[in-house]
Amino acid sequence: MTRRVLLFISVLSLGSVHGQVSYSIPEEMPKGSLVGNIVQDLGLDVKRLKSGNARVYTGDSAEYIELNKDRGVLLIKDRIDREALCGKTSPCALHFQIILENPMEFYQITVEITDINDNPPTFKKSELRFEISESALTGAKFMLERAMDPDVGVNGLQSYSLKPTDNFHLKLYNQPDGGKNVEMVLQKPLDREKQEELSLLLTAIDGGDPQMSGTVRILITVLDANDNAPVFKQEVYKASVTENAPKGTVLTTVSASDADQGSNGKVIYSISNTLDDMVEQFEIDQDTGVLKLIGDLDYEKASQYQINIQARDHGGLSDSCKVIVDVIDTNDNKPTINIMSKSKTISENSNPGTVIAILKIQDPDSDNNGKVKCVTNENIPITITSTSNNFFSLVTDSVLDRETDSEFNISVTCSDEGVPSLSNSVTLSVQISDVNDNAPVFERRSYEAHVKENNSPGLSIFSVKARDADWNQNARVSYILEDGIVNGVSVSSYVSVNSDSGVIHAVRSFDYEQIKDFRFRVKAQDGGSPPLSSNVTVKIFIQDQNDNAPQILYPVQTGVSQVAEMVPRSADVGYLVTKVVAVDVDSGQNAWLSYKLLKATDRALFEVGLQNGEIRTIRQVTDKDAVKQRLTVVVEDNGQPSRSATVNVNVAVADSFPEVLSEFSDFAPDKDYNDNLTFYLVLALAVVSFLFILSIIAIVSVKCYRWRRDRLFYKSSANLPVIPYYPPLYADSTGTGTLQHVYNYEVCRTTDSRKSDMKYIRPCSQSVISLDASGTQTLPHVQEKGTNEDSDDQVSFAH
Repeated sequence: MTRRVLLFISVLSLGSVHGQVSYSIPEEMPKGSLVGNIVQDLGLDVKRLKSGNARVYTGDSAEYIELNKDRGVLLIKDRIDREALCGKTSPCALHFQIILENPMEFYQITVEITDINDNPPTFKKSELRFEISESALTGAKFMLERAMDPDVGVNGLQSYSLKPTDNFHLKLYNQPDGGKNVEMVLQKPLDREKQEELSLLLTAIDGGDPQMSGTVRILITVLDANDNAPVFKQEVYKASVTENAPKGTVLTTVSASDADQGSNGKVIYSISNTLDDMVEQFEIDQDTGVLKLIGDLDYEKASQYQINIQARDHGGLSDSCKVIVDVIDTNDNKPTINIMSKSKTISENSNPGTVIAILKIQDPDSDNNGKVKCVTNENIPITITSTSNNFFSLVTDSVLDRETDSEFNISVTCSDEGVPSLSNSVTLSVQISDVNDNAPVFERRSYEAHVKENNSPGLSIFSVKARDADWNQNARVSYILEDGIVNGVSVSSYVSVNSDSGVIHAVRSFDYEQIKDFRFRVKAQDGGSPPLSSNVTVKIFIQDQNDNAPQILYPVQTGVSQVAEMVPRSADVGYLVTKVVAVDVDSGQNAWLSYKLLKATDRALFEVGLQNGEIRTIRQVTDKDAVKQRLTVVVEDNGQPSRSATVNVNVAVADSFPEVLSEFSDFAPDKDYNDNLTFYLVLALAVVSFLFILSIIAIVSVKCYRWRRDRLFYKSSANLPVIPYYPPLYADSTGTGTLQHVYNYEVCRTTDSRKSDMKYIRPCSQSVISLDASGTQTLPHVQEKGTNEDSDDQVSFAH
């Protein structure tokens, strides 16, 4: 279609209109009817139509006309209805073009469509009804419906006629659009008593040939003259209804009477309120006067309605009354809770009665339905009180404790006193801010820890832990080692405590043999202001380690003289030769000693008691046994790993001392050794005396210096700031290992060494031989029944 329009524009611009012809035809011509001879009228021939591919161009409009190129004539292609094509427009014409090509030529064709009387006048309704009072005055006009005729000109509507014309006649009015309005005018008064109904026929006539017409029947009902108005029985009616009443509830019934008969006595009821929403809330039955509820009532919006009711008869006479409807409140509104002010946090040391929040509570209902009571959830130290009308306060009613409850979720529930009661609730959160009201508490009432001796300085022994129920800085715990004395020195030289973690560190290496346990106190202090603290006692037990080898007390290993135990050849089995005495300064199983025979000249002759160290014969001594017997005994403790010591025991198997001396002559010590030993002893005594005097002088000097310093510090202490003491985390010590000890032993002997559990500094055997380098020999006097058990039996032999 777009291409056709552009082509047409191109033709207009490039070509020229070679001819123009007009035709006039009536509407409703059958298909194929001749419109005109285009060849003759335009001066063309049929060959030119064919060679120029002649065609009809109508644009966007429908093609009612077609071109017959064989005959060169225009024919009716489709039925033409002038009324559908042009309506009331006159004249009505079709405009189209004939286009030829090679060369291009353009011809304008106009076909006028003339009207024929093919439509009669028509009315929309088949009948018209009027109700006219018999009291209507002469000259009263009644507008009648116009007839419609789509034809134009003389074929259109021309006139009206009314039959019969006894009481009415017609009057026509010409309109600017060419139409005619028709009125029915009362020319003779009506009499209902003679004729209650009239039937008239209105005819509309056009001017066509043949003439066409249309009719409508007019039915007139003569009404009785209305000379009495309706009258209500009451001027004011009253009704009440609950606001939740369902739609359709009957409120009341109004009644009015009319003295007229028939329609004049029939009353129609209506609501005359037009400026408000009464008609949306209420309706009245126009016949019975029953007033009903058709909308939703809300007492909070309107508690009373005044409805104006009108009673009207068919003649237009009326009367009015008023209906007052009282709305009864129902409990249909929950209390509304508005938070006017609220504290997010409150200190735990706040006094009872502290206000947390202020609430405004409202209930739009009336009477008990609008009375509100509010409560809070149980088990919280917060209650709600009424300060004034509709205002409530949340206040504390007891002492707060943040450590028990750090936050409160306060649920406020407000209920009215309606039946059933309606309620509403709101939840508020209040944080309890902390104050430093709790001292740190240790997890234990006291602590005990064990550490093995010979530990490395700085070793972490264990840790103390204290918790503070407060929060944040008030709960930050620092650990402080309280000053104390252990074995005459400050406890800080033994241990230190980490102020943050509470870890106890060893400052020095411990020696079980020097100190077995000690105790001290640790203070836990929080970071509050002022700070709170608590302390705990810590006891450290030093655990023994097997760091000391057994010490042989007897026989004494010395180079001064060689001692030999004498066993007569007549000794029986089990004869007690001697007893090896040893001690171990360790404790526990580390000090449990066992004795074993490591080497012996004759293993078949002697044995050593595993637990007591007694050396006994295990067989009968014979003459073949050598006089000189040498035994090596090893003493082991029960530690892990075990430590040991060895001792050599010389035993002489002989019945006479010359025999013994001849065998042990190679053990005699040199005389020069004794002289040298004496010199060294004198020198050592002199050095020790000098060091002792020097120490006494140093101690006295230090005491004097400290006394003078304390006097100066006391005088100036008022001007010195107080500096808190915090112990170091740990201290280093260079001393490790086992410390030297001095032990004292009591030595006694018994007559029967087999039953003795004592330790000996010197054996109580029956015979002891001492080989003296001086060359003198003395025979021992053995008294088996001696009374002095504390005497030492020892004889020297002279060479």
